[in-house]
Amino acid sequence: MSSIVSHVEASPRAGVAQAGSVLICAVIVAFFVLAAALAATRKDVTQGFDEVAHVSYVAHLQHTGAAWPALEQMRMLDPTTFRFTDEPTYLIHQPAFYALLAWLGPTLEGDPGALLAHRLLNIVLAALGLAAALAIGLSARFPRHELYAYVVPLACIPVLAPLAGSVNSDNLAFAGGAVATLAAWQFVATSRSAWLGLALAGMIAAAFAKLTALLLVGGLMASVLAYLAWRGHMRRSWLAAAVVAAFVAAAPYLVFMVQYGSPAPTTPAQVAVVEDSARAAGWTGLERKSFPTYAIDFAGAFIVNFMPTLARRSVMNYAMLAIPVAALVCAFAGIMQSLRRLAWRREAATDVIVVGGAFAIVVTLMLHVVYSYERTPATGWLMDAYPRYYLPLAAVVPLACLSLLAAVESMRMRQLLVGFLVAGPIVFRLLGAPLQ
Repeated sequence: MSSIVSHVEASPRAGVAQAGSVLICAVIVAFFVLAAALAATRKDVTQGFDEVAHVSYVAHLQHTGAAWPALEQMRMLDPTTFRFTDEPTYLIHQPAFYALLAWLGPTLEGDPGALLAHRLLNIVLAALGLAAALAIGLSARFPRHELYAYVVPLACIPVLAPLAGSVNSDNLAFAGGAVATLAAWQFVATSRSAWLGLALAGMIAAAFAKLTALLLVGGLMASVLAYLAWRGHMRRSWLAAAVVAAFVAAAPYLVFMVQYGSPAPTTPAQVAVVEDSARAAGWTGLERKSFPTYAIDFAGAFIVNFMPTLARRSVMNYAMLAIPVAALVCAFAGIMQSLRRLAWRREAATDVIVVGGAFAIVVTLMLHVVYSYERTPATGWLMDAYPRYYLPLAAVVPLACLSLLAAVESMRMRQLLVGFLVAGPIVFRLLGAPLQ
């Protein structure tokens, strides 16, 4: 079957330009790896991203050899000696990511020096994710200025390098989601079954990292398949493969449903740590907010956490938050343009990914807000708004911005928009956080 959307024809000049684009992306990945490696060598294991808990999970699997540990029986490592303590761990993730590290990395128990090797493994995962995300821009053969407008926002995600330099399941979620997004784009553009297989493999990898990644990437893939069915291009073999992959991706959470009655278990240790955090924040005993008020506060915290920091922010730091807000406004406008092209049957592969990714993000965000709000009475915790949970579909936002750019007819307005999309993330990265 012929591809659903058109391709850009290759030419000698285009080949030279593509080689330059590949070099740009390679340099970005190289600098990212360097930044993440520096973070890995300098970061205190107790500061940020719950790294002690993630490392403790890996150490528990290495110590016991368990394939499916009981969450309530796992214990935390002492962050100094890396010996197990009596403190229970509070993570509620399934074990696939941690089993991978336990198998690939050195023994952590009693050896703090082994942490660096595990962080380097996380850098490999995150670098794979970034390379896959950048490869979407190469596959689409964006002109040079559009390529910059696409890759710079991805390269400047504030949390990406320090997260990569930490042991955290978000790195596998990001890698799986980026691979799935790239493969889904190629699948829509070429209709080749191999790309569907890779996209479904990326979905499974992301799902094996955390539940939110399953919702995000699974939502994207469901949207892509719905689009194919709408256009009359669905094959039974594709649908069968997607059903099998969806079952594999969801299987760990079905096990959690049997064990704990929920795909996101609530353990005594998790409740305790959330209650302690709420108490420290002064939220315990406060009157419960209405859902609309909570949703507004959630949105505000979500924006603030685009630049996570433990330091006190200045007025300048808060003012810089206008940049990601403006980018999201541009992305929303781009989503509307992609929807129009779909309605007019003038869509490209990018439009399908933008609309499908936006749908998945909106559904996941709604479930996220509802879940967080419903557990407020039990714990007092008022906020769970972390943009890093949405990294598996990070490419959707700059793609949506390019969708808007394609609809702008004025050359001057196009130049201004490209300038913002390129310079904005750099300025935000430099001025959005307090100087350390």
